[in-house]
Amino acid sequence: MTDLDSARHRPLPTSASYGITVRLYAAPSPSVVGELATAVGHAGGLVTAIDVSESRSDRITVDVSCSAVNGEHATEIVDAMRAVPAVTVHRVSDRTFLLHLGGKISVQPKVPLRTRDDLSMAYTPGVGRVSLALAQHPEDVAKLTIKGNCVAVVTDGSAVLGLGNIGPGAALPVMEGKAALFKRFADIDAWPICLDTQDADEIVRVVQAISPGFGGINLEDISAPRCFEIERRLRETLDIPVFHDDQHGTAIVVFAALTNALRCVAKEIGSARIVVAGGGAAGTAIVSLLVAGGARNILVWDREGILAPDDATLNPSKRELAALTNPAGVTGDLQSALQGADVFIGVSGPGVLRAEWISEMAASPVVFALANPDPEVDVDAAQHLAAVLATGRSDYPNQINNVLAFPGVFRGLLDARASEVTTAMLLSAASALAHCVSDEQLNATYIVPSVFDPAVPKAVAAAVREAAGNP
Repeated sequence: MTDLDSARHRPLPTSASYGITVRLYAAPSPSVVGELATAVGHAGGLVTAIDVSESRSDRITVDVSCSAVNGEHATEIVDAMRAVPAVTVHRVSDRTFLLHLGGKISVQPKVPLRTRDDLSMAYTPGVGRVSLALAQHPEDVAKLTIKGNCVAVVTDGSAVLGLGNIGPGAALPVMEGKAALFKRFADIDAWPICLDTQDADEIVRVVQAISPGFGGINLEDISAPRCFEIERRLRETLDIPVFHDDQHGTAIVVFAALTNALRCVAKEIGSARIVVAGGGAAGTAIVSLLVAGGARNILVWDREGILAPDDATLNPSKRELAALTNPAGVTGDLQSALQGADVFIGVSGPGVLRAEWISEMAASPVVFALANPDPEVDVDAAQHLAAVLATGRSDYPNQINNVLAFPGVFRGLLDARASEVTTAMLLSAASALAHCVSDEQLNATYIVPSVFDPAVPKAVAAAVREAAGNP
């Protein structure tokens, strides 16, 4: 049975990311618009707009916009419209690709450049005075340039979303999107820096060389374990904050969501038994922050099984993770790790958790299945077994989305003129994010606020500023 066959028996959610606009020529019949809408509906699509863009005596031009489940489904929807009598498909446009034409960000001047006086101040000769002043007082660079509000989003394209090692060019649309989110949610000017190297030494040297123009570095989609070394070395050598969002952004949102999930089931983090699936960048950062926040009983499972410190086959970063979480050297598979556990946090891959294993966890289990785009567990089955369920997807409740964290974190870092990112800042950011959900709002389907809640980046930024000693 294909995904689409399954969808007809248990409908899968359509997504705007698979949105299409179909231009059709049709006979000028009063019923054709309704027939097209019916055809899309019968094919499982969601009509978002139908416009008659041109009308002539012999034909009308109809633009149908709709959302599909995936690319194959979009093709089936077009075929369904093509089967409507007296209809000809003229053109199919992918709305997501149209949105990306020409890129998603641009540079705009903040000062008027209309007259000679404007030019003489913004550029030569006036700009020379500012440059000489900064040469004498380099501490003022962040105040008199874009540096004070600018972040470099740096990747080597080695671990992009769930797509893997697709390279710097293919990573650019993702980094552009990240920059757009910085601007939208925290009014920060960010720029994508996609490096054509995956050598850790060279990445470190390049970022060090470009750092004078930025107030912070956001490392993005760099594969483990290289990302740990790159972050560590940059933090040791730069005087601006370095933040690996795949690690620390994820950890902040997971910690905040878990704080509220445990409130829903009346459990405490210090006594909760937690299983983390995935010992890579995100899993390591989540575990580290959970431990710093009071968690005392954690097991990490990865492809090697439950990570144990005496396993000589583990790489150094996983061995450190095992020592932090499993000093007793417990071994076994994921199912055995879950026996009696209160919490499952998945940052691994699709299908590693069988839904029936949730019933072997403790009463009122909390399940975070965060692999994207396909979670670790069948979400529809898990919904009937978990007391609180969260995913990384936007089409289910409780989306664990890093955009809840990184804009506010960097807003606070830049405003405080911070030179580093500390664990205290991460914990403060997570606490502020958790408290954006009030007692009245909190329930099993609402443990994190909406990404569009304007209070979120402000609260997170304030918490980071206060932790930096600059409230």
